[in-house]
Amino acid sequence: MNKTILHTAIDLLSRREHSVKEIVNKLRQRAYAQEEIEQVIEYLLSNNYLCEQRFAESVFRSRINKGYGKRYIENELKQKGLASALISETEEHAAIDWYELAQQSYHKKFGSSAIKDEKDKAKRIRFLQYRGFSTDEIFAAINMDEYLD
Repeated sequence: MNKTILHTAIDLLSRREHSVKEIVNKLRQRAYAQEEIEQVIEYLLSNNYLCEQRFAESVFRSRINKGYGKRYIENELKQKGLASALISETEEHAAIDWYELAQQSYHKKFGSSAIKDEKDKAKRIRFLQYRGFSTDEIFAAINMDEYLD
C-alpha cells in the first residue's frame, strides 16, 4: 500500500468526514493510480477511518443546524455518493420535525414581518423551496405566520 496516498487520505479525513466518493475523487485529482486508491479506501474502511454512516450523520446535523429541509439534505447526500437506504436510515434516526424546522427557517429569514403582496409571498415560498422543504411544510410555515399577525 502506498503510504503517501494513505497519509493524504488521513489528512483529508482529519479535517472533516468524507464519503468514499469524495475521497476517491480528491485522490484522483492528485493523479494517484486507481489500484492504489482502492487499496487505501479498503484500509480506511476496515480500520473505521472512513465511515459513510458517520459522514451522513455529520452532514445531516450540519444542514439541519443551518435550517435546510429534508429534500435539500437528501439531494446533497446522493450527490456525494451515499446510498438511498443509508440516507433514509440516517433520517429516521435524526427524528426531526420538518414543519418546525421550516417555521424556524422562515422566521430567521423574514422575522415577523407581514406578507405585503403576492410577489412577496412567492419570494418567501421560493426561499423555502430552495431550502428543501415540501409544499406542505412551506404552506404550514407561511400560514402559521399569517395567523400570528
